[in-house]
Formats: sequence, structure tokens, C-alpha cells
Amino acid sequence: MVQSANAWISKPDGPIPTDREGPLAGLSFAVKDNIDVAGFETTAGCPAFARRATAHATVVRKLLEAGARFAGKTNLDQFACGLNGTRSPYGAVPNAFDAAFIGGGSSSGSAFVVASGEVDFALGTDTAGSGRVPAGLNNIVGLKPSRGLVSAHGVVPAAQSVDCVAIFARTVGLASQVLQVVAGPDAQDPYSRRIALAASPWAASFRFGVPDALDFQGDEVQKAAFALAVERLRGLGGTPVTIDYEPLAEAASMLYGSALVAERYAAVREFFDAHEAEVIEPVRSIIASGRRYSAADWCDAQVRLHAIAQRAAPMWEAIDVLVLPTAPTHYTIAQMQADPVALNRNLGAHTNFVNLLDCAALSVPSSMRPDGLPFGITLVAPCGSDWQLAELGQRYHHATALMQGATGKPLPPMQPIPGLSSARDSVDLAVVGAHLRGMPLNAQLTGRGATFVREDRTAPDYRLYALPGTVPPKPGLVRVAPGRGHAIAIEVWRVPLAQYGSFVAMVPSPLAIGTLKLADGSGVQGFLCEQLATDGAQDISASGGWRNHIASLAAMNLERNSP
Repeated sequence: MVQSANAWISKPDGPIPTDREGPLAGLSFAVKDNIDVAGFETTAGCPAFARRATAHATVVRKLLEAGARFAGKTNLDQFACGLNGTRSPYGAVPNAFDAAFIGGGSSSGSAFVVASGEVDFALGTDTAGSGRVPAGLNNIVGLKPSRGLVSAHGVVPAAQSVDCVAIFARTVGLASQVLQVVAGPDAQDPYSRRIALAASPWAASFRFGVPDALDFQGDEVQKAAFALAVERLRGLGGTPVTIDYEPLAEAASMLYGSALVAERYAAVREFFDAHEAEVIEPVRSIIASGRRYSAADWCDAQVRLHAIAQRAAPMWEAIDVLVLPTAPTHYTIAQMQADPVALNRNLGAHTNFVNLLDCAALSVPSSMRPDGLPFGITLVAPCGSDWQLAELGQRYHHATALMQGATGKPLPPMQPIPGLSSARDSVDLAVVGAHLRGMPLNAQLTGRGATFVREDRTAPDYRLYALPGTVPPKPGLVRVAPGRGHAIAIEVWRVPLAQYGSFVAMVPSPLAIGTLKLADGSGVQGFLCEQLATDGAQDISASGGWRNHIASLAAMNLERNSP
């Protein structure tokens, strides 16, 4: 594992009081050093700017009240201006997997200490992708909440109207638990707002957007990893839908290529005008560029941005969620320092638009490349979709079977997403035939809000029969003596408890709901058939499952009808 002293700027000499009985008791966290912790200097990555905070930022106070233990303040790209982690007088923060490569920024230190296992979770900030790019490059989770959901009071602004406090963790479950603690309106933050978060997950047959054009900067390995991610989302029940990426790309280009950059200057104007020479390049030039715009220019940029938002809005009628590569490629520290503006711009190609267009986003690990570097995807959806993103993101992350960050530790079991129905409010149900995805009766599940969980197999103690005279055609699953059966393919669906009774009431004889034994020895409720109904029925056990049987029938019909 890579070690880096550059990840930290300051650490406490002793513990800061916490509520030992709170929901986060026993967990440690780090804070990006543009967020106030009482008694500690806030540097924003600039020693000349350093000032000792007299009060906790709202988000820090909530974490301490919830029992979490403060571990220290972390390095960042100066004034949170960058996506690469090299723009700091405190030193570049490397990738947790290879010290020659960047670890992303601007929340570079926070991502590194989570990936390396030094803390349980960390706070970052995200204006243009600083809570997502470092997560994607370090095999961890980066949760970028809906704008205004988490208070930014006590945070040094970068572009205040679109700033967000971000959460880094090694699992979606923990990131969601932290979000539940820190979310909520705060009158001290002028951009805080009450947001009604969606409380139900997306349908099992969700639709995910895939951009019609993505630039991987010539990185074919990254491109192949994204193609694999699309297939994994298919396996979770998703249907890809090609979307026009041009409006999103245009919005992304405005963050630094229009009068919107004036907000960067406004954020630190008083300090910058007095201490410009003490700000490092290229941060100095980027902030200074905001001076040249007039108020009218800024108004024109806002009108243009809203027009882009209008063009982009119909996209959400065709999809539930958008999937993107979190970063287009990996760069070495040497490459980034040799061309810091252009390469940093490349890193924001898939992130810059998100806050400008009022979306929520979640970066999750996806795969490890052949060169040992991580690849991550970002799931993006409209404001208020935070829990929905977490539910899908957790299922996706666990489907990868990756380790946690750079720790070498396997993922723990999935956790209930706080803002959605917990397992106690739902029932897992195994289906074997006409209720499978794409089959005639699947709508009986999806119409009740059921969500696809996974594909699985029974223990090798079952036989499957094609029941004659059923409409639509249905199979019957019968348990037999050990050694006389087959492992049969099933799907596990999660059915809301309030809808479960009405579903079971529709199950016709000779089918019934019982307990199935799965290949791993666990049990789950699922479809079974009375033995008597299989007399004279075709035994299709050798096919391994209903879907295979249907496919073989289609192939035979095609062959029979061929000239």
C-alpha cells in the first residue's frame, strides 16, 4: 500500500469530545482543510490564508454529536481549485495504488486516507467533481449530495452557489449512514434548502443513460472498463439508453470557460486582492481570470446555463439514471505538473456539469485495470435522488466483488439505505419462471415496486417441469431427495411488505410459495409446485432453468421453419 505524509495537514494532539452513544460512535473521520474545525487552522491549502476556526462547521458539529471521532485535517488543491491533487504547497497527494500517479482532487487527502484505511470516512467538497474524481481514482465511494442538502456553513467557498460537502467512504452503506446524520436545512447557509428525497428505489427494470460520445483521451483500457460497467448494469436489471451528451458537455465547459468563473474570484476576493502573489499557479491565474468579467457578463452566463438546462431536461424522461466514467483516464504526477491546465480540464469532462444542472451523484468502484489502477463509474440523477443512487450504487459496488479501497479487505454485507425501505419492510422472493425479467408476468412484480436483487441458483435438490396447459407457459419447481436433482437458475426480487400479500394471493394452484434452499445453503421464499401436477409434464431440469428452456424452444422453432 502507498504511504503519503502529504495527505495530512494537521492532526489533533488529543481527542475532541463526542457523543459516545451516537449512531457514528466508534468511527473516525478526516476533514478537508477548507472546512472549519474549532481550534484548528483552516488553510484552504494556502499558508498565507490560514486562520484559526472559533467554531465547527455545521457538518463537523453534527458528526461529533453523532459520536464520530475527528482524526485530522487533510491536504487539498489550493482553494479547492483543481481535480488532480498536485496543486498544493503542502505537496502532491499520490494515488493510493501507485505513488507515480495522481490521486485526484481537490479533495486529495481525504480520499487517500479513506482508501488507505487510516480513517473510516472523510469529508471533502465538490464544486466541479472534487468529491467524485478522487473516489474513482482510489477505489472508494464518493457521495456528492443534492445541492443544499448538506450545510456548507463553515466551509471556505470555491463557487458558493454550487458548492457541496462530499462524503468519502469505502462502502456505500457507510457513506449513506453519514449522509443521514449530516443532511438537513441550515439557516446559516444561504444556499441550504429543504429537499424531499425520493423514498422508493427505481424499478427493477430501470433505464440508464449512456452518452453517445465519450472521450477517454486515447485510454483503451479505461474505455473497455466502462463497457464492462454497462454490461454489469444490464445484469442488475438495467436497460441502456443512448443520450445526447452535447448539452451536458456544454454546461461543463462553462464552469471555467465563461463568466461563471467570476464566482471563484468572488469567493476569496478580499484575501486574493491583498495576497495574490502568495497563491500558487495555476490557481492564481484561474482565480484572477474572474476579475475580467462584468456583472452583465455573469447574468448572460446564467441565462445561457438555464437555456442548456432546458435542453438537457428531456433526457430524464427517457432514463432514470445516467452512468459515466468518473475519470476519462489516469495521469502520472509528472504528466499533470507538465501540463496542469489542459490535463485537469480533461478530468472534469464527466463531472463539471453535475452541480451546475442541479443533480446528485455517486461515484462507486467498478473494476481494477490490468495495470493495477482502479476504475470507477459515477451514477447521476436529478436533485432529490440521493437515496435511490445509494441503493443502486450499493448493489453495483457489491456486484464487483472488489476490495475496500487499498486495504485488501473484502466488502462487508450490504446495509439498508437509511432513506429507503429496509429489509424489514420487504420480502426477498425467488422466482423461477414467468416472473423472471423479460418474461410475461414480470410486471406483477415491478408493478408492486419490487426490485431485482440478483441472479442465483438453488441447491442441487430440485427438478424443473414444463407444466402443460398453463397460460402463459409456466414451470413447476419440485424438491427431490438429495442426489436426484439439479441446481436451477432463479432470480431474487425484493418485494415491499405492503405489496407482498396481494402478490401471493395471485399465485395459482398448483404453484405455491415456500422456502427454497439455495446453492450456498441459505434459504429464501420462492415458487414451488405440488408434486402431483408434474405427472405427465416434461422434465426440463437438465436445461438448468426456465430461461434456457425457452431459448432452446425458440431455437428449435427457428430451425424447423428454416427453408
